[in-house]
Parts: sequence; C-alpha cells; structure tokens
Amino acid sequence: MTTTSEAPAARADAPTDAGLRRGVMSGPELAAQAIANIAPSAVIAFTAAGIFIGAGNGTMLSFVLATIVILSVGYCVAVFAKKHASAGSLYTYVAKGLGPFGAYLAGVALLIGCWGIAAGSLGGSVSYFNQFLLLIGVPFEGVFAQITLAIVLGGLATLFTIRGIRLSARVSLVLELVSVAIILVLLVLALVWAGPNAWDPAQFSLEGVPFQGVAAGMVLGILGFVGFSSADALGREAKNPYKAIPRAIMWSALGVGVLYVFSAYTQIAILGDDLATVASPLEAISAKIGMPAWFGPVLTFGVGASFFAVVVAPLNVVGRIIYVMGKEGVVAERFGRTHERHLTPHRVLLVAGPAAIALDVVLLAIGVHPMDIVVWVDTYGTYGYMVAYALVAIACVVYTRREKMRNGLVWVCATVAVVAMAYVFFANVWPVPAWPLNVIPYLFLITMIAALAWYLHLAKRRPEVLANIGNTETDALEGVG
Repeated sequence: MTTTSEAPAARADAPTDAGLRRGVMSGPELAAQAIANIAPSAVIAFTAAGIFIGAGNGTMLSFVLATIVILSVGYCVAVFAKKHASAGSLYTYVAKGLGPFGAYLAGVALLIGCWGIAAGSLGGSVSYFNQFLLLIGVPFEGVFAQITLAIVLGGLATLFTIRGIRLSARVSLVLELVSVAIILVLLVLALVWAGPNAWDPAQFSLEGVPFQGVAAGMVLGILGFVGFSSADALGREAKNPYKAIPRAIMWSALGVGVLYVFSAYTQIAILGDDLATVASPLEAISAKIGMPAWFGPVLTFGVGASFFAVVVAPLNVVGRIIYVMGKEGVVAERFGRTHERHLTPHRVLLVAGPAAIALDVVLLAIGVHPMDIVVWVDTYGTYGYMVAYALVAIACVVYTRREKMRNGLVWVCATVAVVAMAYVFFANVWPVPAWPLNVIPYLFLITMIAALAWYLHLAKRRPEVLANIGNTETDALEGVG
C-alpha cells in the first residue's frame, strides 16, 4: 500500500507549474540513471590500483565488502521506495523516519554530494577529452583549451538535463555502455592473451593479505559507488515507480559490484605488482597485450565519456530535490516550477550547471590539473553522500518500527551502513591528509552550518514551512506533466 501526502497549498496568485513529466522512464532507463551516476568506467580506470597498494591480493575482497555495504544502504532506500515515490529522493525518505530536521539535513547533504560529484567529474571529462583530442592529432592543449572544454562539456550536460529526463538518461546510458564495453573488451582480450596464466589462485587464497589494507581499500571501493541510488529522484517520471525504482537501485549496485570485482581480478592477474606503480592501468594493459595503436584513443574516449555521464546524472537529482524544496517553501517558490515544454526544473539546472562550470574554470585558470579537480571536488561531494546514506539508514529503522513492519534485516543493513559510513568519513580525515584535502572536511562543515542557519531562519520566520518538509510525493505534485 502506498501513501500520499498533501502538497503545500499553493497561493492563489502563484504561477501554474507545468510539472515534471509523468511515467515516462522505463526500468532500463532508471538503471541507466543509477549506473551513470556511479560512472563505473572511471572507477575501474583508477580505483583498483589505489586499493592494490594497501590490500595487495585482497583487492577483490575490498570490492566485495564495499558491494555488501552499498547493498545494505540500497536495501534501506528500497524499503522507502516500495512505499513512497517522489522527486525528493533521500530528502523525502528521511522525513518519514526522522521528521523535518533530519530530512532537511539529508537533503542538503545529498545536494552537496550530487553537485560535488558533477563538478568534480567535469574535471575528469575535460582531462580525458583533452587527451583524446591530442591522441587523434588535434593540437588543442593548455589552460585555454581546458577551460574551453569545461565550458562546452558543462554546457552540454546542462542542456541535456534541461531538454528532458529521457534524453539525459539515454545520453548517459549510451555513453556508459560504450565506455564499459570498451573496457570489457580490453579486459577479456587480456585474459585470453594471458592463457593459462590468467588463473591467479593467490587472489582467492587470501594468504598473507593485510586485512588493515583490505579495510582501507573498502573505503575506496565504497566511494566508487556514490550516487548509486539516484533513480529514487525519478518517482514521478518513472513507470510503476514502486517496483521499478527499488529494482533499479539494487540491481545496478549488484551489477556494478560484479564488474568491479572482475576488473580488479583481471588488472592484478595481468599486471601483477606493476599495478601499484603504473600511472594508467588500462593503458598499461593495452600496451602489454599489444593492442593496436588506434585502441588508445578509443579507450581514452570511453573513460572521458564515463566522466561526462556522471556530470549529467547527478545534475538531474539536484534539479529534482530543489524542485521539491521549492514546492514546499524551503527555497524560493520559482525553483518549484518546471519548463512549460520540456517539463524539467530548468531554473535549478541553470544555476547548478553553470556553478559547476564556474568552479572548474576558476580552478583551471589558477593552474589546477583537471584530475586534481576530480579528487578535490569529488571528495567534498562524497562527504555529503556519506551523511545522507547514514541518515536514510537510521530513518529506515525508525520508520519500519513505527509502521510495525518486519525489520530484522533492516536493523542488520542499517547497522552495516551507518558503521561503514562513519568509518569512511573517519578514514578520510584521519590520518590528516595533505593540503588541500585536509581543509575539505571543514568546507563541508561550513556548508552544512550555513544550511543549518537557513533552517533556523525558516523555523523562526516561517514555521509553517517546516511541516511541509519532505512531504511532497508524486501524486501530490502539481502540474499536468
């Protein structure tokens, strides 16, 4: 049985909202949104090598444990998604268990996560497409070239999200499928090339595996899944959302987890100890097995496409969360309206997209390498995701207990999720990382404190708004979309 909450009453003179498009996203398109937000190709390109430095032959185990943690979070999200459909994502779900304040914190944290990952991934897209152009003989390099690419790629991502959810989802799906296919072809060919040596029993024996390194590697593995639940922001736009969204969340997480484990095994089996030292493992594998020269640009394009897809996908989530907040009076009412023809939250996207571009342009202009932008800004966004995931897990326990639902598995999954998120957060701040990563936690806290100040302002000046927070579900949304 699904529940429906009343939307906040619209003013008599308020402009009519066209609404989000209703029931247009199929199951595969929802999965595309989730997978694009994860960007598995970009993760495969670097994360296994980072984990291998500390975990060695336990790298696969790190990914397995990370997948279990993410499936635990996903199960808590799915419990809500089976009962509630909204464009508010975790913001709406947390309200069902922790009330307005918890929902607001989760919403702000998720916005930080989504926007941070979008802005950071734009740097990765710039880096790889710049490299791609150079590989195919286009002399386009230097800071001016990078800034131009940031504006063009960021502008395209914003345009796709404004033109429609199906368009942006399909663009993300095609790019991610192409990217994953390129990488899988390389990895399978590498195993064929290795012949009998492709079997590496040491990766399964775990003998001599440093379990502290495995735990540290699990942190990187978990970070490789952030954004996996983004399909839950498409409650109004999904067909049969109460079944399709939970399936998209769980199956996309499981599928990507299997892909990570396979890629980690193959990279270790082919490169061995060299995996800890090579700058680009996939390029190293390509060179080692003698792939033709034309495959280099193809591989580079694939990773760049994956980064671009993860610029598009989280912007969709940002747009829909703030759209719901606009409906509820948490932010300006004008953000709670959609484009009359495209039926997307265009006003939000015209702020969030250019803001991501502006950040990257500033960092590039002062000489920051595009891949450093990925590390720095994605780290900022990751803190947001960790807080939002922990809150939705806690909210799920409270919600199922209050609704008298069977929640034994919820308790287990929530405990795993909260402990893991706390560990991930701690591992990113201690030992204290080098500058500027050491100041990023404080930037995140400052953002959260500023958001808390706005909440206190609402509580004092517009207390009626607090009752609306997190209560706008699909059937309560205005509009004809």
